[in-house]
Amino acid sequence: MITGAAGMLGRELAHVLAMDPSAEVTTLARADLDITDAEACVRTVAGHDIVVNAAGYTQVDRAEQEEAAATAVNGNGPRNLADACAVHGAVMVHVSTDYVFSGEASQPYAEDDPTAPANAYGRSKLVGEEAVLRRLPRSGYVVRTAWLYGEHGPNFVATMLRLAAETETVDVVDDEYGQPTWAYTLAQQVTTLGRAALAGQAPPGRYHCTASGQATWYELASAVFELSGLDAGRVRPTTTEKFPRPARRPSYSVLGHERWIAAGLPASDHWRVQLADALARPGFRALQPLSSGGDPFVRRGATG
Repeated sequence: MITGAAGMLGRELAHVLAMDPSAEVTTLARADLDITDAEACVRTVAGHDIVVNAAGYTQVDRAEQEEAAATAVNGNGPRNLADACAVHGAVMVHVSTDYVFSGEASQPYAEDDPTAPANAYGRSKLVGEEAVLRRLPRSGYVVRTAWLYGEHGPNFVATMLRLAAETETVDVVDDEYGQPTWAYTLAQQVTTLGRAALAGQAPPGRYHCTASGQATWYELASAVFELSGLDAGRVRPTTTEKFPRPARRPSYSVLGHERWIAAGLPASDHWRVQLADALARPGFRALQPLSSGGDPFVRRGATG
């Protein structure tokens, strides 16, 4: 059972599982299941072996004014699903975020490092993590990921491709570090973890699943241009202070993968490998401006 099935990750999870003839999959968008409704969760989880929760409140800046609403979805929702899984004996994989950390580290965060969310969104996600592991100590899994992008829904890579067609130059922050992660690869990895969990081959608890390596947003944007056959020099570095936003972003969001590796699960590819594969997919190719003939979709002299 996949919640949040209309979202970027949910759609990729459904796609990955559709290729497995042995899997019987129930895909549920928000209209099909409101995870803040505890009774509905108990009814809906019945008959499933594993629940993957990809539903969530994802408006990071808006959460600063709507923390209660964010916590209802990101905190109480996972708790309801975990309670339902406990009733029916199902395994649960809950997708969380790097934002549960402060973002002030200088080396990759380990799964058991202390949490200290820097914004309301991170606090709401941490509530969900703790609820899942508290209610499902033997069958609850939390998968933290970061800097997710994909063909479905708004995301940074798609935004860069759009701006490449609209502006001459784009200013992107170069002082925040993370791991750009393709939603399709994450879906494959989550599916692998789910199978291992059902087979008793992966212990419950927290896991980090991101691409390997690290990059700044500027480095990611430059790679998007380069791998799309565009002039990466059109991307210009800037600082976070030049782009103030309601929610503070962590300056360092690199996650370590020690527990993932210890469980014998396959490591993710480097972020540039994932990005190159993603940009070759039809959804992203349709967004890419022409790289020859002077970039006819670019308005010369405009600024990002």
